[in-house]
Amino acid sequence: MKTAAEEFIQSMKHPVKFRMFLLYKLPSAFFSGVRLKSLDVQQCETIVPYKWFTQNPFRSTYFACLAMAAEMSTGVLALTQLHKREPPVSMLVVKLEADYFKKAVGKTIFQCTDGDLLKQAIEKAISTGEGQVFRATSIGINEQGEKIATFYVTWSFKAKSKK
Repeated sequence: MKTAAEEFIQSMKHPVKFRMFLLYKLPSAFFSGVRLKSLDVQQCETIVPYKWFTQNPFRSTYFACLAMAAEMSTGVLALTQLHKREPPVSMLVVKLEADYFKKAVGKTIFQCTDGDLLKQAIEKAISTGEGQVFRATSIGINEQGEKIATFYVTWSFKAKSKK
């Protein structure tokens, strides 16, 4: 029998289900072409292309599109732990920081490997009943393996009270 996390991962890896998820929950990411490259309970990789819809006037990927892909690599990893969780846990971005190193002129791949740490923060939010914050890291590289940017997405997790 599959765990809730495995069930979520399987649905996210299904191309049609993932695109429907994006269209319904994150339409700007859908239209920007952000896609899931890989996902398991430990790590998540997303891709954002350089194309007309994601460009800026400087002939590179617009920073907001890079931020979408970086945030998604951390958020989908957290959602993996939250799927069918009892009690339900709310999540919210409370801070976003970024360091840029190189122009993004092709596909940029973002990777977050904070799966265990995200799980610990979520479990602490449930066990204590208090909100918890966690600063996830997502590193973006280009197709040549050069670092483009590092994003730090601070998430807040809070167990929802039963009504």
